[in-house]
Amino acid sequence: MSSVQNRATDPPAGHWGHWGHWVLLRGLTRDRRHWGDFPLQLQQALQQGRVGSASPQRSDDAPEVLTPDLAGNGARWAERSPSTVAGMVEDLRQEVARLGAQPPYRLLALSLGGMVAIEWARLYPQELLSLHLVNTSVRPWSPLWHRLRPQAWPTVLGALLRPMDARGLQRRVLTLTSRRWSAGSVEGQALLAQWVQWQRDCPVQAGNVLRQLWAAARFRAPVSPPACAVFVQAGQGDALVNPACSQALAQAWGVPLWRHPWAGHDLPLDDPQGLIQRLLLDL
Repeated sequence: MSSVQNRATDPPAGHWGHWGHWVLLRGLTRDRRHWGDFPLQLQQALQQGRVGSASPQRSDDAPEVLTPDLAGNGARWAERSPSTVAGMVEDLRQEVARLGAQPPYRLLALSLGGMVAIEWARLYPQELLSLHLVNTSVRPWSPLWHRLRPQAWPTVLGALLRPMDARGLQRRVLTLTSRRWSAGSVEGQALLAQWVQWQRDCPVQAGNVLRQLWAAARFRAPVSPPACAVFVQAGQGDALVNPACSQALAQAWGVPLWRHPWAGHDLPLDDPQGLIQRLLLDL
């Protein structure tokens, strides 16, 4: 896959320097396609000069929005996923560099992507301007049954066992991760059909699911917060991860917490404009 296909838009001329490129990191087994049109919406907001400055920016000064796939997911489905979060950091740093971007970065990270962002900030603090952690759960502040709600365990086991009913699995994932999209609605059925086709086109291997789960289960966040700015966002309707995990993380590090009143685990899917507005306020 060419680097252009992993960007929200073709890169404009010029260099964005201190504004920082935005790197979007997805969760367990998901890939850049699952962002939908969120990256484009964020890119448009950046081009309108509403992020990082009190005065309007020229559109050609706007940062890029990059959506790299982790090894084992999406276009890289045939590759082996790292079995540690630190290994995921190294993999994604190489992928972002391959796309032609250079630090500094702002990381918008969902779920497992949040663990990667936290480890990135620990290993390479000089590369990051800010972390924006969406529905992220980490040790030592959250127990297992908060980090992955018990009702989600059958879905995870289904992904490991690779059931023949791909549609049934994706339907369950949608139910667990969204409060806006109903699998029984016309719109939800269309979204579900996309997800099923994506899984067929780029089938995530059971071994990679296990490696990603193993990495997440063993990860432990640093007691001290990162050197860069950190913002935590949580969907109060999250059926996959208890929102208390985001609260515990924000309290432990003394960083701002924004609670979306109804969104589910996939907050960018449920309310993309609401999340973008939050990012504007945070910056």
